[in-house]
Amino acid sequence: MGLSLKALSKSYSNPLKNQAMDVFQSLDLEVETGSFVSLIGPSGCGKSTICNLLAGIEVPDTGEIILDGKAIHGTLGNMGYMPQKDLLLPWRTLLENVLLGCEIQHMDKTKAQIEAKEWLDQFGLSPFSEYYPHQLSGGMRQRGALLRTILFGKTTLLLDEPFGALDALTRREMQRWLIGIWNRTRHTVLLITHDIDEAILLSDKVVVLSQRPAQIIAEFQIPFPHPRNPEDLLLSNVALDLKRQLLRLLVQ
Repeated sequence: MGLSLKALSKSYSNPLKNQAMDVFQSLDLEVETGSFVSLIGPSGCGKSTICNLLAGIEVPDTGEIILDGKAIHGTLGNMGYMPQKDLLLPWRTLLENVLLGCEIQHMDKTKAQIEAKEWLDQFGLSPFSEYYPHQLSGGMRQRGALLRTILFGKTTLLLDEPFGALDALTRREMQRWLIGIWNRTRHTVLLITHDIDEAILLSDKVVVLSQRPAQIIAEFQIPFPHPRNPEDLLLSNVALDLKRQLLRLLVQ
């Protein structure tokens, strides 16, 4: 089971050249249930297009997207989706924002509020539950957005560069939060990232895309057990060797 992309193809029309631009053709990808997979590749190779297809915002030209044995391409709401921008609603408090997915799913309000407050406490956000987004730091907003994604109630999460806009220290803190949450929930996660260190630190597997039209040119199993300590792991000889290999592939 898990998430499968089978022979996926997508192109866009180019009116200036009166021809189609292929983003990728016959793309195959497997994300096993409960695993954490990172997808990296050069800018413009189609990572965001893959996110749009998985989220149901766009449909593939050919191929299938299978989640836990069910075809989901072209349908919305099959997985928790967190984009780079937090997209918190400015007129709702932090608590009201993280409960948004629960409302959409028509979950029991009392039960959802209890669970949300427990998670806010775990995230260190309880004192700020009645604050509005403009009153929160970037890291707090991203924690809120991540919590909203988790409370959406889906066991598969799609994370599109969720920490890309954060400074280095806040980004590392958010990575710690994410890996701690994943160790607790064991959701199936597909992370889109440009950060090689982030991919190595968080993932069970790193998948590398080529330039457009994108193909999968390598897959690396990350050999480190969980839980992971970022400082020890990223400075190890094994991690440094992995980083060198990934950098070579990205600059080809």
